[in-house]
Amino acid sequence: MVAQNIRHELKQASNRDSTWSENQIEKKQAFKGPRFENVDIDAQPQPKAAIELIAEEPIRLVEGRRARCDGGGGSLGHPAVWINLDRAGAHACGYCGIRFEQKPHHHH
Repeated sequence: MVAQNIRHELKQASNRDSTWSENQIEKKQAFKGPRFENVDIDAQPQPKAAIELIAEEPIRLVEGRRARCDGGGGSLGHPAVWINLDRAGAHACGYCGIRFEQKPHHHH
C-alpha cells in the first residue's frame, strides 16, 4: 500500500522535468516492488539528477595531450581510460563524465 502512495507523488529529480534518456524509466514506474515499500523519498541523499551534478564538477586542466581518468575513489572508481586532448575544448570521460581540457600553453 505504501509503495503505491509514494509512486503517485514521485517526480523526476528537482532539476529535471522529465527523463533525459529514452532508456530511462520514469521514477514513478521504477519504484515498484517490495524493495521500495517503506521508502521515505524526502530522505534520499541527492535530489538532483546525476547529469546535472557532473555538470557542476569543474573542468580539470591537464598539462600534456592526454588525461587519465579512473573515476577517483580507488575501488569505487572505474577502469582507467586515457582521453585524447589534441582538439580544443573540454573532453568528457565516457564512464563518469568528468571533463578534462589541455592547459593553454604559450609559444615563444
